[in-house]
Amino acid sequence: MKKTQIGSWITLNNPSVAEIMADAGFDWLCIDMEHSVTDYFEAQQLIMAIQSKGIKAFVRVGENNQRIIKRILDAGADGIIVPSVNSVGDAVKAVQSVKYPPIGIRGVGLARAQSYGFGFEEYKEGKAKEIVLIAQIEHINAINDLEAIMNVEGIDGTFIGPYDLSGSMGKPGMWDDDDVKKALNHYETIAKKYNKWIGFHVIQPDINLIKEKVAKGYNFIAFSLDVLFLGSKIREQLSELTLK
Repeated sequence: MKKTQIGSWITLNNPSVAEIMADAGFDWLCIDMEHSVTDYFEAQQLIMAIQSKGIKAFVRVGENNQRIIKRILDAGADGIIVPSVNSVGDAVKAVQSVKYPPIGIRGVGLARAQSYGFGFEEYKEGKAKEIVLIAQIEHINAINDLEAIMNVEGIDGTFIGPYDLSGSMGKPGMWDDDDVKKALNHYETIAKKYNKWIGFHVIQPDINLIKEKVAKGYNFIAFSLDVLFLGSKIREQLSELTLK
């Protein structure tokens, strides 16, 4: 069983925010390029800020796209989280995009990851082989094909997307629905059979929710996100402020 890793989510495209988060003590941080306005240049700046503090910089790309994944890896990312991996074919496509030939089809570029052309061989034989690939499971089709997805070589873990999963079942946010609970339980049961990362994003900045997920066997947990940490603390303090 892998040791539990606690990270968080970066949605603001400012390197200072990434540095503050990276100094807080997380094991990893994930830059969100699916639900933010962060572009490629900004993503590289955030990766640099995070890695400068000695922790892993992951990126959730906007889609399972070879060109997007290639550019983010060339920017130096330590790992990729791929949304909407709904089938074995999707999982294989993600692996091929991350791995150099002969395993995959990742194109060769000389950018930050490869020391701008002065360290390609070292990168190819080192960090490129250690890149973490996480598949997001967020559709009922992925649940139905989960065993096969987990068996794809090169997939290092999965990350459940419970809201999108429930939406794909026509029951968005209906956590108490029997079918939704059954799907989530199926994910947890199957995922625990493998020595891979089992991921969940705890949105609210509440440490008790983290403990609940750890108790359920999750070992790759995103603890809230930059905007909620900021906004929650502001609201908490202002609510307690009394002025005469």
